[in-house]
Parts: sequence; C-alpha cells; structure tokens
Amino acid sequence: MHDSQLTKAEIEQLTDADWRQRLSPEEYQVLRQKGTERPFTGIYNEVKKDGIYRCRGCGAKLFDTRHQFNAGCGWPSFDATLDKSAVDEHVDTSHDMRRVEVTCSHCGGHLGHVFPDGPKETTGLRYCINSVSIALDTEVQT
Repeated sequence: MHDSQLTKAEIEQLTDADWRQRLSPEEYQVLRQKGTERPFTGIYNEVKKDGIYRCRGCGAKLFDTRHQFNAGCGWPSFDATLDKSAVDEHVDTSHDMRRVEVTCSHCGGHLGHVFPDGPKETTGLRYCINSVSIALDTEVQT
C-alpha cells in the first residue's frame, strides 16, 4: 500500500502494466479484473482495530472501522461507507445473479458488493468487501 492517495491525473496515466506492477497478483485479480477472494481467508474479516480502510489500488479513504460488523459471510462487512462519494455502485448480472457491485469512486477498482440485509438498526446495508482490495490505516483519526 502506498502512503499517499493517487490523484485522478496519476490514475488516468496508469496502464495495465503499471497496475500489474503496483499490485500483487491477487490484488490485481480482484481490483482490476473484478475477482473475489475466497470467504474467510481475508485479513480484515475479524478486525478489532480503529482506523480507516483505504483502497489498496489508489489510497482513497473508503470505510471507517466503526461501521464494520461481523455478518458471518466470510468477508469484511460494513453498514456504511466513509461518505457517500467514496464508492460507486453498478448493477452486476455476472454469474447468473443480480447484485450491486461496489467500486472505488477514485480509481474504479472493484471492492465487492452491497446487499440490503445489513443491520436494521443502522442503514440496513451490508457492504461485503474483499480484504485484498482494502488496507487498514490506523494512523488516521476517525
């Protein structure tokens, strides 16, 4: 993970070869090719630290650990994004399913999906995110 967030201009200059160099093979497969890590294998599935999750591709701030909860699905789950502009949502009809894909609004990297089965007492949403697509920054004040 790079310490600073890439600018939009820097992101626009990145080629596929640049992304492959910046990311591990698994990060590239998820972020740039819309892959999914196996459930219960990600490093952030059961985190108990305070901080902000950033996009592993570009460093953009995406999720606050205060909104993380254990959904039992095998991937880190959040009931809200850091702010409404942090992610973009797209209809995903791959694998003969209809879901809502979540991508980083800054670099377009695939993060996971959002479902309407989250905690009813908060937003009712469950952002189901691949650990490999995010990095926990514990230095940032939440």
